[in-house]
Amino acid sequence: MRPRHTALALVVIVIWGVNFVVIDLALREFPPLLLAALRFALTAVPAIAFVRRPPIQWRWIIAVGVFLGVGYFGLLFLGIHLGMPAGLSSLVLQSQAMFTLLLAAVLLGERLGRRRIAGTAIATGGLVLIAAAGGGAVPLGPFLLVVASAVCWAASNVCTRVSGAPAGLGLLVWSSIIPPLPLAAMSYAVEGHDEVTRALTSFKPGALLALAYLVGLATLVGFGVWNSLLRLYPAGLIAPYSLAVPVVGMSAAWAWLGERPGVAELVGAVVILIGLALVIAPPRRRRAARPASADREAPAS
Repeated sequence: MRPRHTALALVVIVIWGVNFVVIDLALREFPPLLLAALRFALTAVPAIAFVRRPPIQWRWIIAVGVFLGVGYFGLLFLGIHLGMPAGLSSLVLQSQAMFTLLLAAVLLGERLGRRRIAGTAIATGGLVLIAAAGGGAVPLGPFLLVVASAVCWAASNVCTRVSGAPAGLGLLVWSSIIPPLPLAAMSYAVEGHDEVTRALTSFKPGALLALAYLVGLATLVGFGVWNSLLRLYPAGLIAPYSLAVPVVGMSAAWAWLGERPGVAELVGAVVILIGLALVIAPPRRRRAARPASADREAPAS
């Protein structure tokens, strides 16, 4: 990679890592479902005027909107709101890589390969280790909500792959018009009229800065740059950078929020990162003498 593109990838990683601290701060002003609704409304409303709708069926736009918006972000915000540490959330969410592979194997018939099966087993062991430490810094209920949000993210990845949507912000922006209404309705029903009214009428200026970060930097800038890099370089070269997101996230949460994970959480974090490194690493090339075998046995990515 060119040095400029490497620098851009690192900037995105920092933006996404710090994003979890910003989510934690924003949740002090907005209830979780309302925050998710605002995030997608503010992403979609200005952007759809400038971003062309992707040439795919509406059912895929709706599916991605439901899984990514209502499932992924709704459950993530709810989990952090209920006590899941922001730093560890940035780590647990990376399990979406292995869930994507598992869903693609079950639903699309894609082959995992022995290395990715081993990586999935190792990463799962790390998740179990963190869950077993639930009496410490990680409450079990919020932890499971964040795991479920990673599964929803994986489901949106599979829908994106099947849809055939071209690279770019088109699908992200147009799928953002789907979540605001159901999230707002759920917020009104679950969080209550009084809480929603209070949040919308008495928020502090810092809440607007947090929303601007979530929408402008973490979503439009972050995904825009990331997708541009994916168009320039193989996914196997870009994807490993995402393993640095939880490193930045946990460091930022320690610095700004005072989160100090216990020994079990740290060991689980290392185990998860090792497993995910095996999952997202590009497959080794077969020797040219056996091209047919290579085509049959190479795992899908």
